[in-house]
Amino acid sequence: MGWTSSVVNGLSNIHLQRRQRTEDETRSAMLDLDFLDCPICVEPFTIPIFQIWLIDFVFQCDNGHLACASCCPKLSNKCPACTLPVGHNRCRAMESILESISVPCQNAKFGCTKKVSYGKQSTHEKECIFSPCFCPIQNCNYSGLYKDVYYHFGIHRDIGRVDCWFVLGEFVELDFDFKERAIMAMNAYKEDLLFTVQCLSDPNGITYVTASCIAPSSPEVGEFSCHISTTFHERAIVYKSMKVKNIRKLSFQIPQET
Repeated sequence: MGWTSSVVNGLSNIHLQRRQRTEDETRSAMLDLDFLDCPICVEPFTIPIFQIWLIDFVFQCDNGHLACASCCPKLSNKCPACTLPVGHNRCRAMESILESISVPCQNAKFGCTKKVSYGKQSTHEKECIFSPCFCPIQNCNYSGLYKDVYYHFGIHRDIGRVDCWFVLGEFVELDFDFKERAIMAMNAYKEDLLFTVQCLSDPNGITYVTASCIAPSSPEVGEFSCHISTTFHERAIVYKSMKVKNIRKLSFQIPQET
């Protein structure tokens, strides 16, 4: 028993030394990031956040061929390389490698200094305040940080009535021609935020009204809702607590969600 205890203590000390070395040092190495992608769907492997979720696990067959959790059921849990079962045994070695790798945000050139776990880049970039946004005026190609787009929008005031100023939480009246595709940009001047109210009509005469904030879905920007009431053909229409979507680029297509 004494020998066994000594071995266990020795292993614990080695593990502690490795952990301390990892905490004290961050070593750099060259790595082809393509090896961190699922060889089947070519999407990045991701790190399991909660052990009860299977969606982020990396699986391997008995021959060591890898597959992501999304691909396994699509393959009927058969490895496409050797036909052995896959989707039951996790590849913890690959999961550990993924956990140790962080990459710069693709918005680093715009000022973002954050490093994110490999495979989580798209999640971060949706919320990154440095993600470029686009001017909502059709045929204007300007892009920049969301506050830069807010200030840029001033150059369009000389081409017609396309905007108005307002204060968040206060009522504002807008005039639209529902027979055409119309857009009204709204400047929340205290917050330096640009909002849009858009009316689009489909061939059947159905009009869609959407409200958007031209900014990333970042906690720094916040979330918004609105109440919209209108009179159309002597009929009152009210949209209560309608969610205002944070978007980086305005679409001029009929929305799929109604």
